[in-house]
Amino acid sequence: MADELKRRIGLGLLTAYGVGVMVGAGIYVLVGAVAAEAGVWAPLSFLLAGLIAAPTALSYAEFSTRLPEAAGEAIYVGKGFNVPWLGTAVGLGIVAAGSVSAAAVLRGGTGYLTSATDLPFEASAVIMGLALVAVALVGVLESLALAAVFTAIEVLGLALVIFAGATAEPVAVFSAPPAIVWSGVVAGAVLAFFAFIGFEDIVNMAEEVERPTHVLPRAILLSLVIASVLYALVSLAAVRAVPLDRLGASEQPLALVWQVSRGGSAGFLSLIAVAAALNGVLAQMVMASRVLFGLGRRSQRLAFFHHAHPRLGTPVVATLFVGAVVIPAALLLPVANLAGLTSAILLGVFVLVNAALLAMKRHTPEAPFRVPALVPAVGLILSLGALATSLGQAL
Repeated sequence: MADELKRRIGLGLLTAYGVGVMVGAGIYVLVGAVAAEAGVWAPLSFLLAGLIAAPTALSYAEFSTRLPEAAGEAIYVGKGFNVPWLGTAVGLGIVAAGSVSAAAVLRGGTGYLTSATDLPFEASAVIMGLALVAVALVGVLESLALAAVFTAIEVLGLALVIFAGATAEPVAVFSAPPAIVWSGVVAGAVLAFFAFIGFEDIVNMAEEVERPTHVLPRAILLSLVIASVLYALVSLAAVRAVPLDRLGASEQPLALVWQVSRGGSAGFLSLIAVAAALNGVLAQMVMASRVLFGLGRRSQRLAFFHHAHPRLGTPVVATLFVGAVVIPAALLLPVANLAGLTSAILLGVFVLVNAALLAMKRHTPEAPFRVPALVPAVGLILSLGALATSLGQAL
């Protein structure tokens, strides 16, 4: 065993990884919910949500150049506040959130697959889970290359929806839109904000990225911009093609866009949703294993995880552990109920990361990539607001 990961990832693959994490299966159901709040102005809600996420993304970008290590958030919080145990707690929270999220997405993706193919649910979930663990073990380049393929399939599906909406006969409310109701736009943006969670996973790949202080901040910001544009275009296509009452009530709004504008079945979108789910599971497994690897460097109790295979350069023990949690959880636990907690955990981490950057800027102002102190301050306030909203919805 070794204790070094292999640096094999460049800007392109890392950006694709970030886009794939964000543009997951959620967008296939979220558009309708946002449209129910913001109406025809739903695209504005998605752009506003991207702006809400941007300050925290910029905070991550600066931290990624200050401390380009695996277990990014744990290191940022631990060193920013000079409280190591808090950093370890944050890292374990990230691992828990990532594992629960992967289990929930694996369960959902298996559901899409079995509904389209009549394959047995349990066997399909186990086989897909084991296959993704195997890919994660083989190498980070192979893992992110496969993730890039899944991301391309996801984006293709969204591009087809955009095309369908753009060529449909526009509904009356789109042709003559009402005045903006900002309370609805803001409420839609709060919902849409959760579609941008995922950019933070990029920082945990730091020890496998070539020229990390150059590549990491660019990948974070590029993936956020690309996701924002995609979301805005998809929601624009949806509100253009489908009456708002039908769109807001639909559990499969993008399939509805296709059916209304092109006719026929939209079953292919279910298969694309399977690719999106597989991408999400692989991304979360890769991320959680890197966090455990990084925590093992700093915690004697977790040192068991700080080992990389000498030839493959992957954290084998950490990857196997994450897989051993995710697959049974997808089969046995009510992960749909637990999945909502992952957003609250991650928003709590966003609060701590922004606060930690403010603290670090005071005693160590210099960094390869810097943002004004106002950026993490705004990120802190916005993350607190989103956390309060998330907890309010959960209670």
